[in-house]
Amino acid sequence: MADSAGLDRVFSYLESRAESFQRDWFDLLRIASISAKPAHRPDVRRAADWTRDRLMRAGIKAEVVETAGHPAVIGEGPQKPGRPTVLHYGHYDVQPEGDLKLWSTGPFEPTVRDGAVFARGAADDKGQMLCAVCAAEAWEKAGGGLPINVKFLLEGEEEIGSPNLAPLVKEHARRLACDYVLIHDTAKYSAEQPAVTTATKGLIYKEIILTGPKKDLHSGSYGGQVPNPATELARLLATFHDDKCRVTIPGFYDDVAPLSADEKAQIARLPHSDAEFQSEVGAAGLWGEAGFSTIERRWARPTFEVNGIYGGYMEAGSSTIVPSRAGAKVSMRLVANQKAEKIARLFEEAVRARCPKTVRLEILDHACCDPYMANLQSAGMKAAIAAVEEGFGRAPVLIREGGTLPILPMFKSVLGADSLMLGYCLPTCNAHSPNEFFHLSDFNAGTRTTAALFGLLAG
Repeated sequence: MADSAGLDRVFSYLESRAESFQRDWFDLLRIASISAKPAHRPDVRRAADWTRDRLMRAGIKAEVVETAGHPAVIGEGPQKPGRPTVLHYGHYDVQPEGDLKLWSTGPFEPTVRDGAVFARGAADDKGQMLCAVCAAEAWEKAGGGLPINVKFLLEGEEEIGSPNLAPLVKEHARRLACDYVLIHDTAKYSAEQPAVTTATKGLIYKEIILTGPKKDLHSGSYGGQVPNPATELARLLATFHDDKCRVTIPGFYDDVAPLSADEKAQIARLPHSDAEFQSEVGAAGLWGEAGFSTIERRWARPTFEVNGIYGGYMEAGSSTIVPSRAGAKVSMRLVANQKAEKIARLFEEAVRARCPKTVRLEILDHACCDPYMANLQSAGMKAAIAAVEEGFGRAPVLIREGGTLPILPMFKSVLGADSLMLGYCLPTCNAHSPNEFFHLSDFNAGTRTTAALFGLLAG
């Protein structure tokens, strides 16, 4: 690790500049950089320019880089030959504000209440992104210079699916070359318990469309005589789980990596209440693959879900028909060792084998992404775990994420780099919802954590 006296000076600098960092944070939060809305394109550009300028103030050489959509910002600190290189990925764009009536204060008017900053993007991802910027500045201004090579890739399209990120990374692969990608766009386990995220699930998203008669038909004149695609769709979808809630696609579980005994023991020790979880989601009961706990199902077991069903008459009043067409959108979340292309093929084979010949079948592809699993034994992972304890004063737990981050396998494929996922906000921070927030104490602890990580990676 870089000398402890240097880290002490870095921490002192962070503490002395806390109010200044908060003002910067508020300035960025006031920019309504909503990437999904064309009317806010100038705001997204303004946020990119602001981010570039803030990196340069931190001692990071930075520029705005154009893409086919919204711009990205690439930054690079002073180079230290022979030292490890970390690329911090984040995003300065935000979700739409949603229903303004549900916000206690304006979404782009940052407000402090009960020790937290409330604004759109407070946590996702402007606040967490700035943790890395402030940490780099502290090393440059007070720690004798960054002890490792630090680069930044901050995009403006994450909230619309990062359509231009992969081409950008491929184009600038040499410039972005690194040993680790550092991502703060995750969360702690709970208010009291910091975490390091080690895995995300893969995703397959498909649409099944069944067509029966060439047009909607009178159910009295034709019912019971011609195939009803809505009925056949319901029957088909019902075949994909057995009575133990296991997915019935042949070969679906063949490559699933089981949890180790240590991982199962750690999960069992985590504070969790099924009753509280059930109350939180408002369900009449819980459901899932037999033989596994709720957290094990969320983090380490693959799933099959029906995301939506359509077909026939759905408007007010009645229209008694045999519909011509019915469809469903379905998703599969995959875990370590599963390959999305293989599972997608197995799914299509199962659908075609089970679909009756009395209806015409069409399958549409909407998404296909592999899962990601970090190397738990890497020097970077060990440094990340130690850094969280240094920054938060408590050892982290290792958690997995039930969602999907397509950028992780992309970074691994293009840059050959593993990702370190250190999230500092609460899982209940209302990201994508009204009244998004990020506690000031977690912002400060997160900034210390990132600063400590830079020092620990120096060896």
